[in-house]
Amino acid sequence: MATGSRSRADNGVISGFVLRMLRESIPLPQTALAEQLGIDLGTLQGWESGRRPLGNVRTMDLLQLRRTLTLLGAETALLGWLDAALDADRILTAVLRLPDHPGDHPLAGWVQSRETAHLVAWAVRGITPPALQARAARPRRGPAPAGPQLSAADRADFFTHLRQTAESADRAGERGLLLRRQSLYLASYDPAPDAEDWAEQALRTMRPALALRDYTPRWIEARTAATVAARQGDPALLHDFVDALAGDQHSELANLAYWAYWLGSMPSTQPDDGFLHRPDPTAWSPVHLFQQLAGSLHDAPGTVDLYVHSLHTLLHLHPWLPLADPAAAQHLRERAPELLDARVLSPVSRRDVESVHYLLQQTN
Repeated sequence: MATGSRSRADNGVISGFVLRMLRESIPLPQTALAEQLGIDLGTLQGWESGRRPLGNVRTMDLLQLRRTLTLLGAETALLGWLDAALDADRILTAVLRLPDHPGDHPLAGWVQSRETAHLVAWAVRGITPPALQARAARPRRGPAPAGPQLSAADRADFFTHLRQTAESADRAGERGLLLRRQSLYLASYDPAPDAEDWAEQALRTMRPALALRDYTPRWIEARTAATVAARQGDPALLHDFVDALAGDQHSELANLAYWAYWLGSMPSTQPDDGFLHRPDPTAWSPVHLFQQLAGSLHDAPGTVDLYVHSLHTLLHLHPWLPLADPAAAQHLRERAPELLDARVLSPVSRRDVESVHYLLQQTN
């Protein structure tokens, strides 16, 4: 543990940077927005820099901030990132502080969204979320950071503390599995030379779940182990996981349910993995899920097999989807031959692509 980790102040750098992007989307200078909000310039500057975390603002004041930004013409889509940014700041603060009891960690108390995870990665690795790349690249006056800024010491401590959190997750009781797998996912962004070796050791406790062929509560362990290994350059476990998916309907539906949550096709209100034990296809939007899976293929060089198989399952469950979104269907028609020519897929995934391409051609 880094010295003084528990005395660290609350972190607000991520929500502060999103607030800055919202102000720039109007666009207004800081002085004008502060006047519109009825606050002094120093308060707004503190929010945007993270020195005064937005997460510490009173609920009614935060609600008024949202409404004012909306009335002033801030981008609606960007406003939707503010909640994820507040959650990401909460995670940053907890990781850097290390709660006395692992069960109190926010990673043990809620299933994080894709937006939250991507925002954390932006702060600790400088990886801009794909959905924000165009906005973050807009020119600004003078020298300005391109994303949320953490000190080098905080970035190093973040990954050191994540490892400690994952290793002590069993102390969180029934929340331990959720805490471990979410810590492992964020730790996969660690650029340290020994990160891959550490992840290999940490994943060993999850790998036995890969041998289970029918759905069990440990299914999510298998998915986590497979996807983290694939993101680090070892696709073999992911190929085995996808092969196992094809033989069990519950696992197939659980996989779609997780994608629906991760990609925003269902409400992000899951406190644990229970929604995977009882996957309900009526709980998510199949059209939105189809759009998101199809549109994210280019962002998944390590996990493309899982994307492909998930699209295959979704299209067989809802064969009308290409008619509901012809643009997404056309994108897949063009992408399928490219995937087959690239020879990066397992034999099972190649068959999935061929099947998807056939279904798409039938609706063309």
